[in-house]
Amino acid sequence: MSGQDAPAQEPRARVSVARWAADLAMGARFAVTGGRESWARTIMTAVGVGLGVVLLLVASSVPTAYQQRNERGDARATLSYASKVKAGPDTLHLSDANTDFRDREIAGIVMAPDGDGSPPSPPGVDRLPAAGEMWVSPALKKLLDSGDGKLLRDRFPYRTAGVIGDSGLSGPNDLSYYAGISPKAFDHVNSDYHLAQWGIQKKGEGEPLNPALLLLIIVGCVVLLLPVLIFIATATRFGGERRDRRLAALRLVGADTHMTRRIAAGESLFGALLGLAVGTGLFLLVRVFIEGVVVWDISFFASDIVPAAPLALAIAVAVPASAVMVTLLALRGIAIEPLGVVRNARPKRRRLWWRLLLPLLGIALLAPLAGGFQATSGGSDTKAYQAAAGAVLLLVGVTALLPWVIEAVVERFGGKGSVPWQLATRRLQLSSGTASRAVSGITVAVAGALALQMLFASVQARDSHSTGQDPRRAQMMANVPVSTGAEARDAFERYRATKGVREMLGVTEGYVSALHHSKDDPSTAPEASLTVADCPSLREVAHIRSCKDGDSFFIDAPPDYYAAGEKFAKPGAQVNLAFDDEGMPDLRHKKLWTIPASIKVVKSRVDPIGSERTGVLATPGAFDVAKLARPHAVAMIRTDPKVPDATEYVRNTSAALSPAMDVMRLSSTAQSDEFTVIRKALFIGATATLLLIGASMIVTTLEQLRERKRLLSVLVAFGTRRTTLSWSVLWQTAVPVVLGLALSIAGGLALGTLLLKMVGQPLAVDWSGLGAMTGIGGGVILLVTLVSLPPLWRMMRPEGLRTE
Repeated sequence: MSGQDAPAQEPRARVSVARWAADLAMGARFAVTGGRESWARTIMTAVGVGLGVVLLLVASSVPTAYQQRNERGDARATLSYASKVKAGPDTLHLSDANTDFRDREIAGIVMAPDGDGSPPSPPGVDRLPAAGEMWVSPALKKLLDSGDGKLLRDRFPYRTAGVIGDSGLSGPNDLSYYAGISPKAFDHVNSDYHLAQWGIQKKGEGEPLNPALLLLIIVGCVVLLLPVLIFIATATRFGGERRDRRLAALRLVGADTHMTRRIAAGESLFGALLGLAVGTGLFLLVRVFIEGVVVWDISFFASDIVPAAPLALAIAVAVPASAVMVTLLALRGIAIEPLGVVRNARPKRRRLWWRLLLPLLGIALLAPLAGGFQATSGGSDTKAYQAAAGAVLLLVGVTALLPWVIEAVVERFGGKGSVPWQLATRRLQLSSGTASRAVSGITVAVAGALALQMLFASVQARDSHSTGQDPRRAQMMANVPVSTGAEARDAFERYRATKGVREMLGVTEGYVSALHHSKDDPSTAPEASLTVADCPSLREVAHIRSCKDGDSFFIDAPPDYYAAGEKFAKPGAQVNLAFDDEGMPDLRHKKLWTIPASIKVVKSRVDPIGSERTGVLATPGAFDVAKLARPHAVAMIRTDPKVPDATEYVRNTSAALSPAMDVMRLSSTAQSDEFTVIRKALFIGATATLLLIGASMIVTTLEQLRERKRLLSVLVAFGTRRTTLSWSVLWQTAVPVVLGLALSIAGGLALGTLLLKMVGQPLAVDWSGLGAMTGIGGGVILLVTLVSLPPLWRMMRPEGLRTE
């Protein structure tokens, strides 16, 4: 035949474009006019492709969404890397006044004009809040007006002037406010920051991202998007067996093999284009409701969810093209003859060599990066692409191995076992390719998730650091801004009277200076710290056996423990308590105090907030705290676990003491903001991907049941029970999933090991994550089986034998 076609090769090349178009159009007509079965297959394909397109469009919108969100956040930022702004008629005196309410962060700023000019208004509002007023975000207003917000309302002694517009919010569910206070109120706020212009004025570029975090982002994107692409390719094969039988009828009326393949490609192309339209429509519908979705405190406006133009164009081209390519590749191994499809005979055994080649190429790309993956400007882009390509090849190779593994295993199943087991295994032996396509998405997802969890555990350990805090000794800490020691005493008493406070450890810190100084600069007199607290509080900062009011103590430490100037503070020595407004020792207006000669020597102890003190410790009976010139008060609070909102009552008391109180919950470890943001983003994507995988397996199983409707009716007509067929569906789902999980665990461990080598971390397997992934696989089996039972029972009717 090739010899006959050779002389007319040029004319055929010119005609082939028109023939391709005509055959594709005929396939599209078959998809529309082929009756109920054709419409059913087209709709199944459109739904499957549409689900994948939705996720791809959402993923392609992430860069734009985060860019819009970050731009709004930068526009309302108060931090400037330019020179410090001096107070003037057109500047604002302001301070951050962030707080938390039941594990939800509330961003706040308190402000007051420095003069009578026109200071800039913050984004999202048309004027500055006057003293005693505040502008709130819509989400915060809703919270304050709700029953749950009654406790929070006590924290804001301001009248609501209005609602912050979208330009002043990162997202629709932001909890934020701008509050106006009087200039005098800044006496109780530790802030000397002034602002002349809102927004970040950056100088130069920021530091590069940590290499391990960069690798985490790269692999995360690969893991999240690869199952979506595989699912789209699988969806274009829905109803493949019935379509192949229709193509055999076309051969009977004169169509050749190439023509039938082009017609089949046209049918899949129409389903993919319809799926593209369905996915676009669903995406537009998702955008409408996106503002009501909050995942890990992150939300977006509907206007933020806009696909990047190059990515949207790539999706519009790649989805139909992949439908045509997948169909043509699938039909290469099938001989469609006028009297039937040769698929019903024993299929040709799958080859292993090229399936092993893919993961080996992936390993070959990742292995040279071991210990050398650095986020440097010279080679980060090349290494990032190399890491992404290696991860893709390794995960695709795992997926490519799955059909061979399933075929090799199921062909060894004999004719023994229960009837449901025999029905399931026989079906898998006849059509193992369909089963492998159904679980290929979950195989890639689990393998990638396992590798990510291994990398997560390593990055988390590397990116986390110890704070030195001990939440067992105290649960909260507040830096109380005070101007006198008397104010510190009053603040501590208010904390002790707060509901939910079991014990309050109050420490007031100040300084004393030596009486001698440098001749050139009298302000350089040596200084030493002086800590005043009651006995229970002093026991938290020093190892004290016996203590009563009126005692004083001196921290004993090695000679190199103290700074050179602190050695003047000795038992019996006279020291100066006077300091000027700038915090420098005032030797012109001395206030003398004699350190008691009977002072006790003790060892220092790290306090609950991780600090360690030197110098003199005194009880209120030994030293009047009101004499301290520039005191600093620290409250370490032990809350009562029996009071549900003890933390909120403490925060309310802090807000009453100062509108911008620095209050925090103690924690033994902390993570960088970069790691927290990346972890949240990856978890959001993983949630969407797992939902898609579950939906894909359900759609695939229902499509397989629909194709076997007549066979099920025959089995029912011969007396097969419903429970028998139900168990066969369970085994038919379970066997491929179990094999896929085993393969994905091996692939995930290999990829995770390579990733850890790349960032120079030791091998560590996240066994809890491995167990969670196995549990997810088992859950998918049960979910798919349960959803498949109702349509299975409807198909198990003798009416299914009817034909036309």
